[in-house]
Amino acid sequence: MKKIHTLSIVLLLGVSLVSCDQIKNKASKNVNLTTDKAKRSYAIGMQVGRTLKSQKVDLDVDIIAAAISDMLAGKEAKMTEAQIRETMMAMREDQRKKMEEEKVKNAKAGSEFLEKNKAKEGVVTTKSGLQYKHITEGTGASPKETDKVKVHYKGTLIDGTEFDSSYKRKQPAEFNVNRVIKGWTEGLQLMKVGGKSMFYIPAELAYGAVPRPQIPANSVLVFEVELLDILDEQKKPKTK
Repeated sequence: MKKIHTLSIVLLLGVSLVSCDQIKNKASKNVNLTTDKAKRSYAIGMQVGRTLKSQKVDLDVDIIAAAISDMLAGKEAKMTEAQIRETMMAMREDQRKKMEEEKVKNAKAGSEFLEKNKAKEGVVTTKSGLQYKHITEGTGASPKETDKVKVHYKGTLIDGTEFDSSYKRKQPAEFNVNRVIKGWTEGLQLMKVGGKSMFYIPAELAYGAVPRPQIPANSVLVFEVELLDILDEQKKPKTK
């Protein structure tokens, strides 16, 4: 059996949205990235830091740094390979249990949210379970599943946590209607160019039980969407 590099183990751990308080609150010292060595060091540190930030595990950042320092200096390890394997297996099992608990909690919270939301004024629930609300009715055409569109959007969880926004990037997104999550594919076809709508997307029409960066498993997603244009329409010859 091949040995797995310690950094690879860290980077391959499952992701969630709860960060380690010690890492989150750790003050960053001033760094000067003028040399290749400095850049390499910071790049690796960023990768490890991003992954550790997403873990549901209680870690001591100072001990992590001490272990890295010991290994780079060639010092004798304070844990045996057997102890490392045992510790990592126990941590993964703890992660698995917590993720399962989170899936159940999120599914319940999402179901309760959608049940209350469907009774709000202007909210329509489709056969698939998608909920939408037109904020501004567009006056243009509605896209088909095979069209490419240009949109501005903001995505949040049901607690208001924002996980994505084309507005913040100051750049509209362009994509094929049938190349996004099911809730978007359905919702976009209910809009007209120039319109703005809210999509309330059940987990089964989004990412389901698979967690994504900044999106926990079984999350209901809320999107504010502006349909700016149907790009394929520009390629069609104008009728006289």
